Amino acid sequence: MAEIQPLRGWRYNPTLSANIDAYVSPLFDVVSAKQREALYRNPLNSIHLSVPRSDDPAAAALARLREWQAAGVLRQDELPGLYVYYQYFRLPGSSREYCRKGFMCHIRAYDWDENVVLRHENTLPASVNDRAELLARTQFQTSATHGLYRDEQFELEQYMDEAMRSPTLETEEDYQGARDVLAVIQDAATIRSFQAILASRQVILADGHHRYEGSLAYRHARQAATPNATGREPWNYHLMYLTNAAADDLRILATHRLLLELPGNLSDAELLARLAPYFTILPKEDANDLPEIIAGKQWAFGVYLGGQAYKIRLRPEAHALLNWDTTEEVKQLDLTVLHFFVLEKVLGIVGPDAQRAWPGIAYVRNFAECLQRVDRGEARAAFIVNEVSMAEVEAVCHSGAVMPPKSTFFYPKTIGGFLFSSIADEEEGNLFTNQFQARPA
Repeated sequence: MAEIQPLRGWRYNPTLSANIDAYVSPLFDVVSAKQREALYRNPLNSIHLSVPRSDDPAAAALARLREWQAAGVLRQDELPGLYVYYQYFRLPGSSREYCRKGFMCHIRAYDWDENVVLRHENTLPASVNDRAELLARTQFQTSATHGLYRDEQFELEQYMDEAMRSPTLETEEDYQGARDVLAVIQDAATIRSFQAILASRQVILADGHHRYEGSLAYRHARQAATPNATGREPWNYHLMYLTNAAADDLRILATHRLLLELPGNLSDAELLARLAPYFTILPKEDANDLPEIIAGKQWAFGVYLGGQAYKIRLRPEAHALLNWDTTEEVKQLDLTVLHFFVLEKVLGIVGPDAQRAWPGIAYVRNFAECLQRVDRGEARAAFIVNEVSMAEVEAVCHSGAVMPPKSTFFYPKTIGGFLFSSIADEEEGNLFTNQFQARPA
């Protein structure tokens, strides 16, 4: 199914790479304004290519890219390869060091209806257009999206582990506390082994839906302008970081819901009264225990309201009322239950579109922050949720539906600046291209 290709990656030159922590950057949608300002102060930080600050961002990124290429700030590898990318990290409260193993490559930019790359969330057209414009002007990809393939036999890990014995790049600790390590595989036979495994797999898009759709939009535009296209032009491909969905080191963190306001200025008592027909409600002594209290329990949530903690759980008979036009796999999700029964039935924000647009909700990953913001009066209530499982993500994707907004937070995030990818027309003249490409289906 999925066709992947090696690439001749662009990287910071060896002198700069020795201090790579100064040049990498977070994904544009997970970094705070304060963090962004610090990154912009470094004239060589990768944020100037990924999130250029200008009235014409795409033009600014292109000018910066050409300047860096001419000055040797960025250099292209001589040989094509697959770029093995490991992220070492710990979770709060745990002494275990995880290692998420994966590799970066070019993957054919498949349309959703081809059923090869699967999505689990919707996108915002304006954000897709921004990414497509940036790609069209620069023909340069600054950070890999994150995709998941499933391989229960772990056939590729042996090759990745071997490559990691000679890493080429390593951070001390990135903005999220992870240690990022890069190695490269340039052996042709090994690359073909990776291609063979992925050729029988679908890929679930974990992170980067807007960037992926930006690649699709750019590919469609080039196809329309190139009636004799072969399907092998560089603009048919997209930079992706692929990890094994069967791995225990693949972590998805919970994203809690913070109600900044209550429609109609409901009182705390009125909110609880409106919840009661749908949920059992149990007061709890210590709000800090809420994540543990609800852990592993379907349709159970923690609520922090007016200084008081509650465990609420959907009454089983109420679930039949959930009448959104979606698949049964989506209806079974905790977050679908929360959005339907709390946001729609209790608060009157009707339907997923209205809920996405409603300014009265914030999505917060840090549990302590949820409690603090309620205590400070910045929010009326916090709804604490369990994390989504990988099995649930796969079930929803294979059902052809999407999850409620902000359902997943795959951790850690990939970083920008570790590897860049060109899909410029001149890449088609790569002498190695035909070594790895079969005829397009």
